[in-house]
Amino acid sequence: MKWTVAAYYKFFDLQGIEAVRERMLAKAQTLELCGSTLVAPEGINGTMAGSEDAMRQWIDFLETDMAFGPIEAKYAHHEGEAPFRRCKIRLKSEIVHLGRTDIRPDTCAVGTYVEPKDWNELISDPEVRVIDTRNDFECEVGTFERAENPHTDSFGDFPTYVKENLDPEKDTKVAMFCTGGIRCEKATAYLLDQGFKDVYHLKGGILKYFEEVPEDKSLWKGECFVFDDRITVNHQLKAGDTDCCRGCWNPLLSGDREHEHFEEGVSCPRCFKTKTEEQLARARERERQRVLALERE
Repeated sequence: MKWTVAAYYKFFDLQGIEAVRERMLAKAQTLELCGSTLVAPEGINGTMAGSEDAMRQWIDFLETDMAFGPIEAKYAHHEGEAPFRRCKIRLKSEIVHLGRTDIRPDTCAVGTYVEPKDWNELISDPEVRVIDTRNDFECEVGTFERAENPHTDSFGDFPTYVKENLDPEKDTKVAMFCTGGIRCEKATAYLLDQGFKDVYHLKGGILKYFEEVPEDKSLWKGECFVFDDRITVNHQLKAGDTDCCRGCWNPLLSGDREHEHFEEGVSCPRCFKTKTEEQLARARERERQRVLALERE
């Protein structure tokens, strides 16, 4: 099947989120979509996949029937098995977790948006500190030239990183980026709240950069991790070559397969210590059954 994948988010005041979730889930199931969307009092954030027509109907449903107003979605295309295993509409306190519900880009100042065509010039300026706001393993898969990896396990760790590594008096120009733009919305708002002055972020994130900047002009190195079964996408927004650990579905990095805690279909160096012996045993049985099924084909 040919899938259209849409990544989108919007910050806005959203009341009655339980009823909103029920309406959205019913429509998504009717359109036979797969993927995940978060619903919170501060808005929506999701990546969904379906046929091209179904995705067009879905975005129109959100904008018109749900009265959310204009939503800027970033599209990619995928052929083969579904990029998600199920359809989920989940309720959250934040659509991207910073741990500061008062930092809302729709109600407070955010950094200066930088169009993808202007991004290369900005991050090439030696006076600009370039920060990748994504998690550590995402940065390892690919990032921009000169970008710093905060080595965070989750976006909720970002305030601690800022406190320990950035200074509004010394770091006078800070440029940040993330996959689709949502984390940077909050990251720039947080930095302004902390007294930083010249703060910039890549409009539409890495996915929009891939869409608009020719690969021969790109300052991106590697692939971009995405939170679905494609694992990564390349500069053409096609599924990348990065493999994943089927125990936690995180990307396998260089040397992971040779690590003592890597076991095919069971664990990798990042998830091994989080699993109990019972969980490891269940994973080994699932992998055994998967291998047997392949042998019978």
